[in-house]
Amino acid sequence: MSRAGRPRMFDRDEAIFNAMLLFWDEGFEATSLSQLRKVMGNISASSFYTTFQSKEDLFCEVVNMYMNTFGQVSLCLKDISLEPREAVEQALRQTAKMQTDSSHPHGCLVVLSATNCSPKNAHIQDMLKKQRAQIRDWLTACIKTAVKKGELPKTLDVDILTTVIYSFMNGISIQARDGISFDTIDAAITQIMSIWDMLAQSVHTDK
Repeated sequence: MSRAGRPRMFDRDEAIFNAMLLFWDEGFEATSLSQLRKVMGNISASSFYTTFQSKEDLFCEVVNMYMNTFGQVSLCLKDISLEPREAVEQALRQTAKMQTDSSHPHGCLVVLSATNCSPKNAHIQDMLKKQRAQIRDWLTACIKTAVKKGELPKTLDVDILTTVIYSFMNGISIQARDGISFDTIDAAITQIMSIWDMLAQSVHTDK
């Protein structure tokens, strides 16, 4: 009697997690199917395609897992129980801590895994761009709240301050990948936050 199908002989979540570490380290295009199958438990090609359909579909699941685990460091930007400055500083310091942690590849998967892609994979870059834009939007909302509450000047160009802080946040990925220590990046965050403090001080000076 023939069986309807054989059960998967691997843990799906563990396989996605291991694929995430590989994509994070190597990047989307540089990661081959043979590498993926090996780190995912030496699964067969048929098991891979039956479970994940394609490398692109697997990568989408990887990004989703990343955002729901390591990527949570930015969620404090949405936490309305925090003061805007506290939320921004916490996001920066948590980002630096996570991205310099030696237990996984350094930097941010969403920033680094598709910096260079051939035209056929432009949709992968677009997907990651949307993820990054979401975090930028959270940061913008934080700064707008600070302006609304009178913590930052009403004349502030919110987009410029957002760009300054978010450029630094994304730049942590390159610094971490180049081996710059957490302590150094953490000290730099203090300098970045001094920009916020100077702007806040100008509110009191103008009164």
